[in-house]
Amino acid sequence: MTEPSTPPPDPWPLPPACIPHNRLVDPPAGARVCVAGLVLVRQRPGTAKGVIFVTLEDETGVCNVVVWAKTYEKFRRAVIAGRLLRVTGRIQREAGVVHVVAERIEDISYMLDSLLEPTAG
Repeated sequence: MTEPSTPPPDPWPLPPACIPHNRLVDPPAGARVCVAGLVLVRQRPGTAKGVIFVTLEDETGVCNVVVWAKTYEKFRRAVIAGRLLRVTGRIQREAGVVHVVAERIEDISYMLDSLLEPTAG
């Protein structure tokens, strides 16, 4: 009798685990991912019909996040005040650029101080 084999691990971390920004090219378009990073830029162009663009940075690179108006209203405080965000959403690719279209946005700024602590290992 053979032991049941375990399925191979997914090629990228699935939510709630966060994927490093330099690996956003791995999941296919439409895949649900979770990213986290420091907020570098928030943009709300007048021509974007209420869409907000947020640029996050982690130790591996940057991530472009698209926040539709309905999502913004739901997570307004995090989008406006958050310095460190965790975003769950779907991968979108256009003209060679990867975006995460936000579905959930969490302000995890309280974790900033822990970034200064040395890691065990």
